[in-house]
Amino acid sequence: MFNIMVVEDDENTRKLMAAVLSQNGYQPICAKDGVAALEMLDQKQVDLIILDVMMPRMDGFTLTKTLRDAGWETPILMVTAKETLHDKREGFLSGADDYMVKPLDEEEMILRVAALLRRSKIASERKLKIGGTVLDYDSFSVTTGNNTATIPQKEFLLLFKLLSYPNQIFTRRQLIDELWDMESASDERTVDVHINRLREKYKDNPDFEIVTVRGLGYKAVVKNGGTDE
Repeated sequence: MFNIMVVEDDENTRKLMAAVLSQNGYQPICAKDGVAALEMLDQKQVDLIILDVMMPRMDGFTLTKTLRDAGWETPILMVTAKETLHDKREGFLSGADDYMVKPLDEEEMILRVAALLRRSKIASERKLKIGGTVLDYDSFSVTTGNNTATIPQKEFLLLFKLLSYPNQIFTRRQLIDELWDMESASDERTVDVHINRLREKYKDNPDFEIVTVRGLGYKAVVKNGGTDE
């Protein structure tokens, strides 16, 4: 059972989140603010942290940065009423892995928790397997059957991202913000160019394909019942 820490100063919201996590097979560990969370983290093993941004004594941005500066790699999901791009950017730059906006959608929270835990497992192993295709993060290489090829870093990161979340649609803007420097001059056309290169490279791949979702963005589809591990 995964231990999920909930850091939320509003008691009712904290209890609701804990109840939803319990109902879905997780073990919630609750803290009322960032200071209490740090004290508890010294004593308990935690697999993922869900935290609010606006809290007394220590806000979510500060807690996240404190943990990252101390070398903690635990996945962090921010849940907050702040929804501007500036606030999201601050959250990601402080070290958050994902971001949800209040009011809380219980199903979305559980889906994001599952995805982050899965990504954490992939990150620790640094390999992603889709059927007979293996992506090796350390070498930026893709192996299919007996053929191994190293591909450019951005192409690899884009492919790794899409295949880490099969059937999930990512907008061009999401991909630009995560995989390219947010201060760079890269635009959404950059994503299209890299997608086209990947499609050409893996047009005959038996395990996956990259699909355009008109008006929305891109997703990876696993073929022939292949599963990623």
